[in-house]
Amino acid sequence: MTQQPGNAIVRTTYLTLLLISCTFLDLSTLHAQEVLPDNDKGISLGREQVQRLMVGNKIKAGGPCTGIFATVPVPMDWPEQRVKIVDENFSAAVKKTDFRVLDNGVKQLLVSIPRLEAGEETEAILTVEISRNAIVEPADPSVLTVPKRPPRAIRKFLASSPFIESTNAKIRTLARKIVADKETAWEQVRAIYDYVREQVEYEESELKGAVATLRDGKGDCEAMTSLFIALCRAAKIPARMVWVTDHSYPEFYLVDDERQGHWFPCQVAGAEAFGSMPETRPILQKGDNYKVPETKARRRYVATQMKARAVRGRKPTITVITDFVPIDETLPDEG
Repeated sequence: MTQQPGNAIVRTTYLTLLLISCTFLDLSTLHAQEVLPDNDKGISLGREQVQRLMVGNKIKAGGPCTGIFATVPVPMDWPEQRVKIVDENFSAAVKKTDFRVLDNGVKQLLVSIPRLEAGEETEAILTVEISRNAIVEPADPSVLTVPKRPPRAIRKFLASSPFIESTNAKIRTLARKIVADKETAWEQVRAIYDYVREQVEYEESELKGAVATLRDGKGDCEAMTSLFIALCRAAKIPARMVWVTDHSYPEFYLVDDERQGHWFPCQVAGAEAFGSMPETRPILQKGDNYKVPETKARRRYVATQMKARAVRGRKPTITVITDFVPIDETLPDEG
């Protein structure tokens, strides 16, 4: 199977324009970021790639509008990724910016604009430097087991989420069958991995979930990842989605004999990589079941959103910025 670029980010990116007011959240309650456990029984970091990415938005008013609020997902730190802001460009009309983290999985830039006149344009753009490591598989996976009582922060990755129907009867029956004769946790997850890669043909597709992917026997990287995660969760193995630029892949969670938990990645669509990840594209988000404060529905991917309190005439439009920037062309002098 040859890896092909998926359309996961493009398809699942949505933009809502709601004529309501909103407020910033208190950032003092943010949780600490994930860190590598202090033993050598999980992943190891491999080669590092440093990249720069411009992320943000440009907003143009149709008619006069007030109380504009926009959110933009931006890369955040992970054990295999470090993010540093190296430049920022905010128009004078942007009066307040802040950050928040949702469910320890996605960081958002929050932009507040009190007023725009008809035809007026503004931008809020960050340039971030991202140091991303490849991941090397564990030296001895035999010490790893499925957690019997996972921490609260991990339990949500055992439940169903949008398009990951882990409680579906067919998914549950199939998961039990796949892992039935496997002795170790590593072998169980490997069996699920092999099943998805062998039974699902890679094909560019519209957004569809685990059940539809199982039924069709075809799907893109997002669809194949959804099926893998659903089968893992049905087998009581925590798993989650990892979103990178133009692609997605899963991680599964096991604990070692010292009761420390570890997340392990795998490449379901593309060149084989199990418990390791040669991929070094920037991580945009991890997770697949977000509650966004400004909306009611659960989201598998947190995309750019915009709201305005009052609009006269045509609604404002927003352009999402996600562009790679050559490092030697970004800043003339960083001090």
